[in-house]
Formats: sequence, structure tokens, C-alpha cells
Amino acid sequence: MAGQGYSSEPDRGAPAHVALTEVQLKPKHQPYKLGRQWPELLLRFTDAPDDDVATDEPSLQFRRNVFFPKRRELQIHDEEVLRLLYEEAKGNVLAARYPCDLEDCEALGALVCRVQLGPYQPGQPTACTLREKLDSFLPAHLCKRGHRLFAALRGRAAKAGTDEQGLLNAYRKVKEVVSSDSEREASLRTHYRAYLFKCHELPFYGCAFFHGEVDKPAQGFLHRSGRKPVTVAINLEGVHVIDSREKHVLLGLRFQELSWDHTSPEEEESVLWLEFDGNNEGTPVNKLLKVYSKQAELMSSLIEYCIELNQAAESAAPQESLSGPASAPGSSPPPTQRPQLRRQSSVVCSRIQHLSTIDYVEEGEQIKRVKPKRTTSFFGRQLSMGQGSYTVVQPNENLEQS
Repeated sequence: MAGQGYSSEPDRGAPAHVALTEVQLKPKHQPYKLGRQWPELLLRFTDAPDDDVATDEPSLQFRRNVFFPKRRELQIHDEEVLRLLYEEAKGNVLAARYPCDLEDCEALGALVCRVQLGPYQPGQPTACTLREKLDSFLPAHLCKRGHRLFAALRGRAAKAGTDEQGLLNAYRKVKEVVSSDSEREASLRTHYRAYLFKCHELPFYGCAFFHGEVDKPAQGFLHRSGRKPVTVAINLEGVHVIDSREKHVLLGLRFQELSWDHTSPEEEESVLWLEFDGNNEGTPVNKLLKVYSKQAELMSSLIEYCIELNQAAESAAPQESLSGPASAPGSSPPPTQRPQLRRQSSVVCSRIQHLSTIDYVEEGEQIKRVKPKRTTSFFGRQLSMGQGSYTVVQPNENLEQS
């Protein structure tokens, strides 16, 4: 269920510091040896300045295994294991590594209040009390004064009211469960599971994070562009490209919706290429996104391995259904999968209009019109799942091409 991983150790007194890179260790890896090689890994897979590489100290951490399925996670009953999973998920929410809409942040923050402060009591805590340590319950970018005003001006549909009041209202609604076990332990276990269950709605839950950059769309009369920093989140469900500054998803793709490859020219930048279906003024096209990153090779390998694991799990599923998997005494049935969040303007919805992509057909030719039939891929690396798989748009001799 859990795995060990090396990560740059953030300075607790400097929240702006971001880990230079993270590595999940395999059973064959030797932590001490990898720690000695840490500077070499940073030079190879990051753009960190030499001074940062020389002073960076790795830390060995006990974390959730990227390859552990969510459906099995909620079958766990050990409270200490649930607490570890809860703490890791909470850290990712508070650091905005898991972008969440405000109402979801308040719901998750309310569960943190319940775990840390106990059951809600009328009048305790007050909104003023929560305000003093608001960043313990909500992501820091939501705690800043003026956040709602700027969010409203930028079209993010911010709700009226103060952050602490919304959190207090959500805290008041947290349900208590009566159990025959030790009341405190049983209730904490229930709230740990509730927090994880809520996080499971996020399509990028349990992912591995990578740093990169993407091209900005040309803007203005002078066609100014440039690049924006992104985080690429990869898990067993797919790939998400997240805007590191704006804390929202730019592109989310399931594996059956994409093809991919990576290039590592000796004299140029390493690139992860993501190919997916889109439209250009209402016409179906193929879009190609370039993610500039020294970690492109790592991302490509992880995508390939996740697909292999999914295919192996699918082939094993029919055999398990015939033989009937053995279940532990007293174990609860696997929970049904929750639908992913699909709110209008949700931070987890793709914002392809904020990306600069290449529209093309086979051989990389740009197009004005294409027919919608899709049969192959520009890249050979893709997940083939029969009907509904990603395929490329083919050119038609009778249609215009640029």
C-alpha cells in the first residue's frame, strides 16, 4: 500500500520553497546509495541552480504508493494506516497540489477541524478562532485577504462571505457516528475515511508530481507569448497538467484519450508530447501539447507502466469474478466509484483555451478542415481499448488543407 520516496526537504520556515524533485523508490533501490547520488539526480532531472543542488538535502518519506488502487484503499480498516493516508492527502490539499473548488476545500477543512478540534460545539470555536489558524484548514491561496475579490474579477465565480464563516458552517454539518468501539478511535477512523473518500472525487488523487513548462497562447497585438510553469500529475487513471500559479487544471486526459511520446535531443530541451482529440472552430482536429521538462523521460515511463498495470488488472478481473475473490471476515464490500467533479468553471475541468497546442493531421500537416473519422495515431505509443480509443484524424483529399 505504501512506498518509500526521496524528496527535497522543504524548509518549514519558508513555505514558498518547493521540493526540487521527488522519487518513489522500488524494492530493489538502496536508500543510502540513492541519497549519495542525489546531486546527480537533481542535475539530470531538474533545472535547479548549482547552488541549490549543492545545498539540497533529500528526506526519506513514507508515502502512499502511486500504484495502489483507490478501490482497495477504502477497504483499509487500520486506523494508523488511515491516518497516514489522511495526513498525506491533507498536505497535498493544503499545498494546493490537489486543486479543489472552494466548497470542496471547506468540506475537507471541516473534517480537519473535526479531527483536530473534536465534535462541533455551538459557539466554540468562533469564526475569529478559526481565522487565527485558517491555513491549517484551507489552502494558503484561499486564506489571503482579497482572494474572493480578485477571484470574482477574474471570473472564478467566488461565493460571497468570509472564508472562516464558510468553514465554520461546513464544520457544523460534519456528521458524528455512534459506534460500539472506543468512541474517539472509531470516530477518528470514520473521519479519516470520509476525508479520503472526498479526495477520491479528485481525478488526480494519489498521483506522482513532475515539474515542467508549457507554451502560453499568443496574446495581444504583438503576439506576446512565453511559457507558464505547470505540474504534471500522473496516476492510474490518467494525466493532468496543472497550472502551478493559478491552481487549476489546464488539461486532463484519461489514458484511452491520449497518445504520447518524449524526445530528449542532446542540444535541445526534453519534451513530453501529449496528443488528444479537440476541435478548431467546431471542426474535429488532433491537438498536440508540448510539455518542456527534464523529467519527460520519467513521465513517459510512468505513463507506460500505469497502462501496463491497468491492462493486467483488466485481464485478471474476469478470472476473479469466476472464482470469487476471498474476502476477510467482517470486511465491507468495495465502495462504488464516486463520479468525478464536473461543476461549471470547476478548477478540475480542463482549460484548453489557456494552452498553446498544434492542430494537425497525419504527417504533422496543419489543417483547416478534416473529416471526423479517426483510425490511427501520430505517435505509436497509446492505450488501445477498442471502441472509444484515441485515434488520429485522417486527411481527406476533397477537403482543404493549409
